[in-house]
Amino acid sequence: MRCVKFLTHITKKSALLHYRSLTAASFKYDDLQETLTDKKQEKPDPNNLLFGHNFSDHMLKVEWTSSDGWGKPIISPLTNLSIHPGAKCLHYAIELFEGMKAYRGVDDKIRMFRPFENMKRMKSTADRAYLPDFDAEELVKCMKKLLQIDREWVPYSTKSSLYLRPTFIGTEPTLGVTKSASALLYVITGPVGPYYPTGMNPVTLLADPQYVRAWPGGCGNFKMGSNYGPTIKISAEADKKGCQQVLWLYGDDHQLTEVGAMNLFVYWINEQGEKELVTAPLDGLVLPGITRKSLIELAKKWGEFKVTERSYTMAEITKALNENRLKEMFGAGTACVVSPVVVSPGR
Repeated sequence: MRCVKFLTHITKKSALLHYRSLTAASFKYDDLQETLTDKKQEKPDPNNLLFGHNFSDHMLKVEWTSSDGWGKPIISPLTNLSIHPGAKCLHYAIELFEGMKAYRGVDDKIRMFRPFENMKRMKSTADRAYLPDFDAEELVKCMKKLLQIDREWVPYSTKSSLYLRPTFIGTEPTLGVTKSASALLYVITGPVGPYYPTGMNPVTLLADPQYVRAWPGGCGNFKMGSNYGPTIKISAEADKKGCQQVLWLYGDDHQLTEVGAMNLFVYWINEQGEKELVTAPLDGLVLPGITRKSLIELAKKWGEFKVTERSYTMAEITKALNENRLKEMFGAGTACVVSPVVVSPGR
């Protein structure tokens, strides 16, 4: 069996104890059950992958009920879910998900990118959705085993990776806006290429203040499907205008928050003459992205320019652009990694 290692950035014992302290009764990796498929799928060409169109042979599932707590984690062949039409996730959006990636290195070892950061965010979103808590370390162990079983699905390529989609849904078959008395946590995986058809080419944005993605006190800083569904039509409007994505603005001063489903960064010469990388703060309007956090940490470590998390407005962007101080703008996220934005007057 090939070695499977994980780039976790959570190596200190104190950090793991911190995660354990946040957990309630949970499923355990030691109880994991496996049923493997005897009908493996043909794997797609890693150099011609569409994002989210291919899935690996197996999935992980764990059920929970308010009466019995967590069941045993099960790895089984990928299959459709059987769910009651009255399930709360279908009516009241009691559901959430995460987006993670695993990469095959040039040394042929497989590494997940900062999985405990995703687990921290997933647990926070589960709390907001009033879904049960779980032990982050136990889920990472289970996902590690899933990767070991489907390791040949991790592309032998530097242009693609394996995407992991942990998902958590309320499954109680009753109508009524109340906490779900049953839930299902599952993980599916699949090889992916670039998120956008344009690849790493710069994207153009539609910035229209009549459309708002998130607001103070809402749930825009949690990774819930209900944050994404309402944006699809607006993305279609952007496409009609020749733009690839939507630049989400907020407030009367038109604060820049996110771009599409990505965190947004601006690199410019600020009005004090300093080189500066700016991104919106974690004040409830933007998702606390793992790629966002990583870029901020790297930039601070480099020490080559100022790094600032603050609110900034379209007026500031326009002024900087007119004064030739705006150098770069880009989106960042797990799916797209880093996506350049077209920056030019008149757009």
